Amino acid sequence: MHRFYLSSPPGSGTSLKLSDRETHHALHVLRVRDGERVVVLDGAGQELHCAVRLCAGDSISMEVLERRLISPLPYSITLLQALPKGKIIEDIIQKATELGVARIVPILSERVVTHLDPATAAAKAAKWQMIAIEAIKQCGNAWLPRVEQPMTPQAFLDRREEFELPLIGCLESESRHPREWFREFSHQNHRLPRSLCVWVGPEGDFTSAEYRAIKESGARPITLGPLVLRTETAATFCLSVLNYELQAQP
Repeated sequence: MHRFYLSSPPGSGTSLKLSDRETHHALHVLRVRDGERVVVLDGAGQELHCAVRLCAGDSISMEVLERRLISPLPYSITLLQALPKGKIIEDIIQKATELGVARIVPILSERVVTHLDPATAAAKAAKWQMIAIEAIKQCGNAWLPRVEQPMTPQAFLDRREEFELPLIGCLESESRHPREWFREFSHQNHRLPRSLCVWVGPEGDFTSAEYRAIKESGARPITLGPLVLRTETAATFCLSVLNYELQAQP
């Protein structure tokens, strides 16, 4: 069943219209037919089961047959991802969306090759948000993750956001298996963490100063295994491990 994204609140009526972009995709790429059943996601938990109603010309409307409210995950993960060169970030955003992250913050660490001025950063963030939209349509995630504009590690730390379990992928000997941090948290709180973040560094990792500042903010160092991973592999590894631990039955 085809899925579409609704960029504006769906309202309470029995019909809705897609954006021009989604309409073009429906008519000229997917070639939907009158009466065909589709799913429309609003990115905020609503899953609308609809029937296509073709209109004259290049327009389309959707008849809402059923509304479902999908509960969010009982935990929220923020991925703090050092910005890789080229289009690698697009694959990371896609995989992170499929793995249910709530937010992706591209990080401009000292060893990041890419440098962006404010206007370019805003344009990139808008493009990356579209990558996340396409990803929720592909995987059926009813909750659209927010992709923020790139910022330095210190700029994020200056926000003083609080997470119940902040983590950082680390090559240092002091790093521990993620499960150890989960067990420690569960032992102290008698439940799993509800808000988490994970820092993933660039090729060559964060600098010593960056790592020290992140660790001093409370991030626990985790090992990613005995092999040195590319940054995109490290992101998928971290998010997969976190989901595994958070979805484990008590």
